[in-house]
Amino acid sequence: MKKVLIFYASYGGGHLNAAKSIKEYIDKNHHDFETELIDCMKYINKPIEKITTAAYREMAKKLPWAWGKIYSDSQKGPLAHITSRSNMIFAIKLLKLLREKQPDIIISTHPFGSQMCSYLKRKDKINAKIATIMTDFSPHDQWLVGHEHTDFFFVAHDKMKNYLISKNIPENKIFPTGIPISSRFLEYYNRKEILSEFNLEENKKNILFFGGGEFGLGKSRTIQIFEDLVKNFNNIQIIAIAGKNQKMKSHFENIVKEYHKENSTKILEYTNKVPELMSISDLVISKPGGLTTSESLASELPMIIINPIPGQEEENAEFLESKGTGIWIKKNDSCYEIFKDLLYNPQKLQKMKENTKTLAKKHSTEDICKITLS
Repeated sequence: MKKVLIFYASYGGGHLNAAKSIKEYIDKNHHDFETELIDCMKYINKPIEKITTAAYREMAKKLPWAWGKIYSDSQKGPLAHITSRSNMIFAIKLLKLLREKQPDIIISTHPFGSQMCSYLKRKDKINAKIATIMTDFSPHDQWLVGHEHTDFFFVAHDKMKNYLISKNIPENKIFPTGIPISSRFLEYYNRKEILSEFNLEENKKNILFFGGGEFGLGKSRTIQIFEDLVKNFNNIQIIAIAGKNQKMKSHFENIVKEYHKENSTKILEYTNKVPELMSISDLVISKPGGLTTSESLASELPMIIINPIPGQEEENAEFLESKGTGIWIKKNDSCYEIFKDLLYNPQKLQKMKENTKTLAKKHSTEDICKITLS
């Protein structure tokens, strides 16, 4: 039996969820492969992992401009060099794990895992195949460090593929498969049953609102956008997911109560039924994380983009707008005018929905696994 190690890192939830999707597919469909999911940074040094992930969360939440600068500066120059050198040092610790596990294939959904493994392969310490899955809609050069010793690059779309080719990566290594998503987004769901489960009416537009956000970003702006929807539009139903953000949940509930919209607005603290809810929705409002964006596209949902983190998420937002599948609500934009234009203009919403079909990669996970395991 062949061994597959799947590396991720806990800097945002998308890397882990993409890794989980890969593991789930291999376990279900390729019984001659054994898989294991590992947080590569936590394995190397738990205190460093704890400090750096906490720093990332706090910076993304409270100083997003600073995170944007770090993101930009780590493309090249001294900071990029420091990051790469650090990962070379960490790779020595990772080697112990790799010698113990003896993987045939290493799949990484975070650049740190790819960098460390490619360094070890360059030093002839390992000979496993290395696959890198880039989990955003825009490239970053940290993903490409050690590319000479990486066997597969999986990217979101052709434009990213062309960027990698411009960086002298051979075309036969690059596959625009899309970002891995759960197989649950491929399933059929009975619309009437889901509407009934969430006590929703049949003949209204449903808006799925991801309001909590992993870092609780843009609190006041999120509340304003939510209030604009609840206050000004009657022929809609809103399913708002606050996640772990209890304060946001309370704000949402107060607004719903103030405008007497309890029947048409559902506030959820947490749900594992995102695929089902996307299947009945007409529009999603969310930060443009790579995974949420991929899931929305696979569900043929246009996006209203709010509170992107400077750096990769702002680049994702720009890409979605350029392809006519998303609208980014910026600081001085009128939320009311944007929603009125969409909700009272069915042709525009339908056109955005049609555009999602050209970007959606519904079988991304299957395609990545077939290419890698072959």
